[in-house]
Amino acid sequence: MKHSKSGKIYLVSTPIGNAGDITLRALEILKTTDLIVCEELKEGRRLLASYNVNRETIPLNEHNEEKQTDEILAALQSGKTVALISDAGAPLIADPGTRLVQRCIELNIPVTSVPGANSIVPALQLSGFSVDGFLYVGWLSPKKEIRRNQLRDLKKEKRLLVILEAPYRAKALLRDASSILGTNRKAALAFDLTTDKETVYRDTLGRLASLFERNPRKGEFVLIIKGDDRHL
Repeated sequence: MKHSKSGKIYLVSTPIGNAGDITLRALEILKTTDLIVCEELKEGRRLLASYNVNRETIPLNEHNEEKQTDEILAALQSGKTVALISDAGAPLIADPGTRLVQRCIELNIPVTSVPGANSIVPALQLSGFSVDGFLYVGWLSPKKEIRRNQLRDLKKEKRLLVILEAPYRAKALLRDASSILGTNRKAALAFDLTTDKETVYRDTLGRLASLFERNPRKGEFVLIIKGDDRHL
C-alpha cells in the first residue's frame, strides 16, 4: 500500500464463527497493512495465522487503551497503514477502539470501514420478526438490580430490542427479561451463529426462561425481543 502524508486506519470485520466469512477485501488489507491492532494478542494472532497473515500485531483493550492509542497515532502520523480488528465481528460495536477512532477523526487521519461478519444482522434475519426497525441495546449491566432497571426502561419500547450478553448469563438475562417485559413477550435467542452448532430458539420469554432453567446452555448469543405492541 502506498503511503500518503499520513497513514490510514481500516476497521476490519472478521468472522464470528465460520472462518469462511472473511471477505476478500479484508484479507487483502490484513496481508498488506503495516500494523494490525487487535483486542487480545492470543486471539488476534490465532485468527491471523488461520489466514497465513504475518504482520506486526499489537493489542488494544480496556487495560492499555490510553498508552496504545498514542502509539498507534504516532504510527499513523508517520505514514503507516493500520488495521483494527476485534476478537470477532465488527470492530467498535461493544468493543475497544472508539477512543482511537475519535482521535483519528480529530487529527484528520483517514478512517474507513471494511464491513463483513457481525452477529446482529444474522440474529435479526433469523428471528422470524419483521425488521422494520430495531433498537440496539448492546450489553446490559452484569449487576442484577441495574440490569433489571435497564429492562424496566425498555418495557414500552415498540421496536425490536437487540441485546448482547456474556455466554454464561443467558439464564439470568432470560429470567429477568421474562419477569419485567412479560412472560408472553415473543423473542428469539440466536446461539453460536455461523457455526455448525448454530441454533435459534423462537418462543415467548417465559418459555425460553423455563427452557434455560431446565437446560442451561453456554455460548455466544444475541437475544432479539419483540417490542411492546399492546397499544399499536
